[in-house]
Amino acid sequence: MLRSRILTALAMAVVLLTVLLLLPPAVTLVLLTLAVLIGAWEWSAFIRDAGRGLRVGYVALVAALLALAWDYCSERAALRVMLMLTAVWWLVALAWITLAPQRVAPWSAALAGVCALVPAWVALAQLRHAGVAGGEWTLYALVLIVAADTGAFFAGRRFGRVKLAPRVSPAKTWEGVIGGVLLALLAGLAGAAYFAVPTLPFVAVALATATFSVVGDLTESLLKRAAGVKDSGHLFPGHGGMLDRLDSIVAGAPVFVLGLLLIGVMP
Repeated sequence: MLRSRILTALAMAVVLLTVLLLLPPAVTLVLLTLAVLIGAWEWSAFIRDAGRGLRVGYVALVAALLALAWDYCSERAALRVMLMLTAVWWLVALAWITLAPQRVAPWSAALAGVCALVPAWVALAQLRHAGVAGGEWTLYALVLIVAADTGAFFAGRRFGRVKLAPRVSPAKTWEGVIGGVLLALLAGLAGAAYFAVPTLPFVAVALATATFSVVGDLTESLLKRAAGVKDSGHLFPGHGGMLDRLDSIVAGAPVFVLGLLLIGVMP
């Protein structure tokens, strides 16, 4: 399983490098939209007793909201408002995970998907279209989140003892979170040097991104547990479905872009 996970990750890395650094922003937008709509289809399985028609309708709703959100966020001020509201949503999700993880209704599962997928798409799409360095910034955002996820995975496997949220995801540990945050710290220092931006504010953004990415991961775990599924799908060998790759990104990406706006380094 680990070998499949690594090989799949390498293949995805090659695709990302090619799309983000060598191809026009429109290609990123198309692939990002496809990924989010696949994610919406997988998320619709979390809606209890949803038939095929309802699931297709849910994907169509997400697609319509993507278009509306893109139009709304054409100005930076509007983008900032949306991302701030998204950060508030993830704090609500954290309270949900902590206080009432067993309370998952069809409407709350559906709403959670909209709140997760649409702002993440907007954040990454806007970042990719933000000037000539948009591809590099988008790649860095994904690398930062994957670094936090990877650090948590290996630190948890090696040192994990204290459970993080046993009612939601018994395999996740506080040691894993610490490992992910430490790797995100290193990524933040490297990013500040590469992009020549103020170190302390940028590292703070990196750490916030890593922290919120954990909440995204746990939120998907909560909904999968409520729906009685282990993986959201089987699209990527060793990784599961699209959502199993997006769970950390949907929470981390909006926080990262919001952080760039707040510290004044959004390209």
